[in-house]
Amino acid sequence: MNQMIQREEMQEKGMTVEMTEFFPEGMLLNTLANRRRIRSESALAEAAALGEIVEARAVLCDGEHNLHIELPCMAGIIPYEEGALGIAEGTTRDIALISRVSKPVSFLVTGFETGPDGKCRVIASRRAAQEKCRREFVNRLRRGDVISARVTRLESFGAFCDIGCGIPALLPIASISVSRIAHPADRLCVGMDIYAVITSIEDNRICLSQRELLGTWEENAALFAQGETVMGIVRSVEDYGIFVELTPNLAGLAEPREGVCVGQHAGVYIKNILTDKMKLKLVLIDAQETGEMPAPLHYFITEGHLERWRYSPTGCGKVIETVFE
Repeated sequence: MNQMIQREEMQEKGMTVEMTEFFPEGMLLNTLANRRRIRSESALAEAAALGEIVEARAVLCDGEHNLHIELPCMAGIIPYEEGALGIAEGTTRDIALISRVSKPVSFLVTGFETGPDGKCRVIASRRAAQEKCRREFVNRLRRGDVISARVTRLESFGAFCDIGCGIPALLPIASISVSRIAHPADRLCVGMDIYAVITSIEDNRICLSQRELLGTWEENAALFAQGETVMGIVRSVEDYGIFVELTPNLAGLAEPREGVCVGQHAGVYIKNILTDKMKLKLVLIDAQETGEMPAPLHYFITEGHLERWRYSPTGCGKVIETVFE
């Protein structure tokens, strides 16, 4: 995401920027470089010659499951077997194509033809774009690399994310944050741009984690002070107390109270911050329903490579850490 912003700033200054990075589908669509590439047949032909990935919006998946795309200069088609990696082999279901209608798709231009209406249309391959992304980006990733991703689907067990050109990766629910949640929708929403760290790559199946990027216990605790009254979210109601999340990687325990439900927003008084025990003692002031969308995430790490990440404070008896190498 930072690369995207930097590239747009360079383009605004009139600097030439090649489209060589790989991004989740939709990130390129409205960039200056992409708009220039799809505005004319000659620009598309140049993109084909240079092997540049471009984006346009899919507007139709016909009865034969060909994807039709809409460009400013002409119509386009992505033939069925070119719709995604695994379609030709039968390892990817047709829903992967159907679900792209009304959304941006990444592709390489492979040629031009005369369409049924007698007009020229572009022939494109989303599969080829994904192969290029896998060859030049995904295959070079290793455990501990921090990347950008876009949430595409939420399930009870985790969130599916696009890490480049529609290539999927799974972010398990337990890896979304240190603070436990009942469902990924408590933290994420479809279309949200996030940062994640690679935890495994096996047989082209990629797993991600996000909690290592959301700060250690001490980093999060430093955002608050004893004696403050702050807002939190009720994440668990137990017989012995109520767990209230102050940040995705920081929660504290308040005394039991009747009528409090998971998911409510709560006002809590911070009674004690016990770093050596990694605990926050809270006093619940009140709690109420809000129905708000998940709040934007604050990341402490957004790039680079992690070899080891330790959540627990030094000297704390309970150790929570992730070892990548």
